[in-house]
Amino acid sequence: MIFLPGGYPELHAAKLSAATTFRASMQAAAAKGVQIYGECGGYMTLGNTLTDADGVSHKMLGLLPLDTSFAKRKLHLGYRTVTAASGPFIGKYAAHEFHYATTTAAKGTPLFAATDAEGNSLGTFGLINGTTCGSFAHLIEML
Repeated sequence: MIFLPGGYPELHAAKLSAATTFRASMQAAAAKGVQIYGECGGYMTLGNTLTDADGVSHKMLGLLPLDTSFAKRKLHLGYRTVTAASGPFIGKYAAHEFHYATTTAAKGTPLFAATDAEGNSLGTFGLINGTTCGSFAHLIEML
């Protein structure tokens, strides 16, 4: 399994975009069926593009049908409960969410159904594409 953790890809978007060996290696791993999971910053890195705060769009890995942007920052913060009915993370998890990115385009199969700390539905989180998946949720523990 390859795990891309949270971080600040928006601060290194140009370097990530220029990392052609990294992109080719990750695409080869996905093509071989290696399980890949991206959490928050890793999730954005798995997507198609990341637009930085200056409005510059950077090519990411292209493993998930996802575009994210920091051009119009919006705080997403709180404890979450996320539940997966399929994929590698079948089950229910305590998680937290903390990011300023906005998803500008995402299509495909959602990874999790999500609720806030009070049990209110937040819709779906994340995406799954073959053996590659990810979300903005930082998983804490299985419930």
